[in-house]
Amino acid sequence: SAAKRPNVILIYTDDQGTIDANCYGAKDLITPTIDGLAATGVRFTQFYAAAPVCSPSRAAVLTGRVPQRAGVPGNVSSAPGNHGMPTEQMTIAEMMKADGYRTGHVGKWHLGYTPETMPNGQGFDSSFGHMGGCIDNFSHFFYWNGPNRHDLWENGHEVWRDGQYFPALMVEQGRRFIEANKDEPFFLYFAINLPHYPLQGTDKWREKYKNLPAPRRMYAAFVSSMDEAIGELLGKLDELKLREDTIVIFQSDHGHSTEDRTFGGGGSAGPYRGAKFSLFEGGIRVPAIISWPGRLPEGEVRDKLCVACDWLPTIADLCGVELPKRKLDGVSIVPVIKSAEAKTPHETFHWQTGRDSWAVRSGDWKLLGNPRDTSNKAPLGPNDKLFLVNLAKDHTEMKNLASDNPDVVMRLQKQHDEWVREVSPK
Repeated sequence: SAAKRPNVILIYTDDQGTIDANCYGAKDLITPTIDGLAATGVRFTQFYAAAPVCSPSRAAVLTGRVPQRAGVPGNVSSAPGNHGMPTEQMTIAEMMKADGYRTGHVGKWHLGYTPETMPNGQGFDSSFGHMGGCIDNFSHFFYWNGPNRHDLWENGHEVWRDGQYFPALMVEQGRRFIEANKDEPFFLYFAINLPHYPLQGTDKWREKYKNLPAPRRMYAAFVSSMDEAIGELLGKLDELKLREDTIVIFQSDHGHSTEDRTFGGGGSAGPYRGAKFSLFEGGIRVPAIISWPGRLPEGEVRDKLCVACDWLPTIADLCGVELPKRKLDGVSIVPVIKSAEAKTPHETFHWQTGRDSWAVRSGDWKLLGNPRDTSNKAPLGPNDKLFLVNLAKDHTEMKNLASDNPDVVMRLQKQHDEWVREVSPK
């Protein structure tokens, strides 16, 4: 009903490439759920993750702050007993819970592995999933550095589901959360760990893609397994007639992986340079959609620069929830969602990753410092330590314009230096 405050489901995918859904231009994938969200909502073409790696990207979306201000400048440990996002941060879950919402986490966390920094300590009434960066989807063990360790938790307690497919467990838990809270407003953070390695798609989809070359076929099977799981989750809204009462937000945490653990690739950034770990567009420009049938535009596209930090204030705006009383880097993008004529909310935005790699975008200009190209589209030389592009003229980022535009380089470098001083711990 109009009087009931909307539910919110934030679907955060893991290592999904920039164009890896049909509605984003993929020609060889089957993604009806993601495409359906775009058809019933607003799809963004210049939406950015706040970091090209997992933990800082997640900290930014949950706090509305850049990773440096959120206290998570890089990936946190996947080992028990290690702290992550500082508890003084205010998450979407804490914001919503303070206003009467029921809050649930399902899937990946990767923001701390102590009781106070795990989901139940960060505002979630319920939590089910893994605390580290990834797990095997059948044994639920973390195998990527020793010792091997089991990583499956429900409300802070270790649970065992040997041999059960983790995406199916996520769907089961997500549907259970929706059912339990169908009569009151809820916020569900559905942090699905697909298509992050290990690429363990279901047999149905492996068979469907068997004629694609490797590693695309392994990745494609996992993307469609993910799309199917999301569809099963959202099907619960239809069963309960809650779809028009529920805002669904969809975003990838950053670009696709080219690591050995994912067979060296499989994902695609299309025309864009870069991938996971890179601040070229392929590492940070991500698929993002918001859908609320009957209340927000449907089947429309927005090309304004927006970022993951914007979801917290946008959710607050749409739900009539009070914002945290602290400095936020995100702003409500409701005006952009409602009108293609609205101005971009960010004339300038900054990224910093690793020890010395950074980027700043101002209008159509983008300056990268010490860039890394994990897509290996072209070599980077000693003259590319400062790499300038104009995205309106060349979104491929293949030609460095720095030497031809020293004034732009100087202006953007100065802006970034000032930003670093602002967000650095005092």
